[in-house]
Amino acid sequence: MTAQLSARMRVIRSSLFDLDLHLDLAPGERVAVMGPSGAGKSTLLAALAGFVRLDAGRIELDGDVIADASVRGGTARRGIHVAPMDRGVVLLGQEARLFPHLSARENVAFGPRARGHSRTESGHAADEWLDRVGLAGFGNRMPAQLSGGQQQRVAVARALAVEPRLVLLDEPLTALDIQTATEIRMLLADQLCSTAVVITHDPVDALAIADRLVVIERGRVTQYGSVREVMGHPATPFARALSDHVRIAGCIGDDG
Repeated sequence: MTAQLSARMRVIRSSLFDLDLHLDLAPGERVAVMGPSGAGKSTLLAALAGFVRLDAGRIELDGDVIADASVRGGTARRGIHVAPMDRGVVLLGQEARLFPHLSARENVAFGPRARGHSRTESGHAADEWLDRVGLAGFGNRMPAQLSGGQQQRVAVARALAVEPRLVLLDEPLTALDIQTATEIRMLLADQLCSTAVVITHDPVDALAIADRLVVIERGRVTQYGSVREVMGHPATPFARALSDHVRIAGCIGDDG
């Protein structure tokens, strides 16, 4: 399932910082968001996921309003704010956070079951996704019996098995070793079909997973374009540092 995302938002975190930006994604588009520490990346994800309310603005998924700070009155005294579990949005972070008392198969089946699918349908979905992430035959293993990389694969399967409208990825490769991170990066590039926002500190992730790149600095968008456009023609010192990193890594040439 894919959805069109339209977000116009302002979130005030303190007297010294606020996030104020526009973000539009076409159905199925994957956008990487990069920026220095404290730029507002986590605040952006929290607003999209529904963990914080907007102070101004509006967020729509396929025309459905999931947040609107301008609506007041009646039951919407503080504006429209759809609860996180009702948005059709999933968040995958640095840690797998699997249910320790459930097997890999039960972890993946949990989402479809929670959304009203039968036990049989949910089990079939879990088996299919475990196969797609390279863990066929691992369904009966408990999380403690899986490596860190295998746990993250189960987490990816669990997130995508619910057919979310929007996937939010918050540095999902940070806690993994280089080889495992490379494997999960390729897995996401291959299996991630939903509209997605990817927060990452590594421009290699952006090149491998995303269609476009948004650079955020001090709560504002400072550059926006295809990943290669931004890397090839950086507009700020931070973007230039990203470009230098991928050139050193040999991911893009001097001509972008």
